[in-house]
Amino acid sequence: MKALQDKTAFITGAGSGIGRESALKMAAAGAQVVVCERDEEAGRRSVESIEEAGGSAFLVVADVSDDAQMREAIETACSRGGGIHVLFNNAGIFPDGDGSPVDTPLDIWQWVIDVNLKGVFLGCKYGIPAMLDSGGGSIINTASFVAVMGAATSQIAYTASKGGVLAMTREIAVEYARQGIRANALCPGPVRTPLLEEFLSDPDVKARRLVHIPMGRLAEAEEIANAVLFLASEASAYVTGTTFLVDGGIAAAYVTPE
Repeated sequence: MKALQDKTAFITGAGSGIGRESALKMAAAGAQVVVCERDEEAGRRSVESIEEAGGSAFLVVADVSDDAQMREAIETACSRGGGIHVLFNNAGIFPDGDGSPVDTPLDIWQWVIDVNLKGVFLGCKYGIPAMLDSGGGSIINTASFVAVMGAATSQIAYTASKGGVLAMTREIAVEYARQGIRANALCPGPVRTPLLEEFLSDPDVKARRLVHIPMGRLAEAEEIANAVLFLASEASAYVTGTTFLVDGGIAAAYVTPE
């Protein structure tokens, strides 16, 4: 029997990067995947890729920062998918203009917090009741290694948003542990996604980043998706409330335990 057979997985930001790779892996593991994506075209491509590989998926179009859209997306997922057993709150942004506290415009700060932190909150707000009705399951919230140790370059809104995700995930894990719901914060290191490739298009900037990674390279989205699949499945049945670092050794090299 496949690891996620007869499960429904709801994944935000599943049109590209880690979200897309995780959607493909969960579908291959037997899950019916709900691709939640603001970019309808990207979302459809993910659904088509899953179906071409023999998996099951459907698309819900929603902006994760919009309360009404997220409520409707979860309701649609439940009515079409028969409930929710895996909730992967993955969607996030890192826009230009996110820099130091003194330089970051307020509108950029608010935009990042709305998507990266409020978006995870809304996913949990509407997803948790659906998961309880479905008998429990696994929540994976995408934080970041910068939530643990800070970033090498200024990105105050992104770092703060991911720190909030980390704290929120811990609280959810404690509150719902005896109700059959696990919650873990996925903390990737730098991943070779279109978002980061654009940010690291300057060779000097990329070299400064790579020097901090003991493995000497960026992660592949598929490598992070492998960790997501583990957290989604019963292979991690006793894992909850964790800061699940998949960072190529960055934290081990730079964080000293107290």
